[in-house]
Amino acid sequence: MREKELRLVITFQNTTSAMAMEKLCQEKGLNGRLIPVPRSITAGCGLSWSAVPGARDELKNAMEENNIIYDEIYELEI
Repeated sequence: MREKELRLVITFQNTTSAMAMEKLCQEKGLNGRLIPVPRSITAGCGLSWSAVPGARDELKNAMEENNIIYDEIYELEI
């Protein structure tokens, strides 16, 4: 069984925003990946962005600068 680790998880209201986040991060070389929303939280969309916790400010700024609407930002062990 894989050991759990602390991750930053960003949830979105819709799939369009989640896909826009993936495209933005690929273009800007920002680390992370799309994952299913963890069971411990709920979101309007079934996809979320997972990254290292230290990337919070960088990702939040990138989303705000590019008008990507997100629901919440969590730090979870997944």
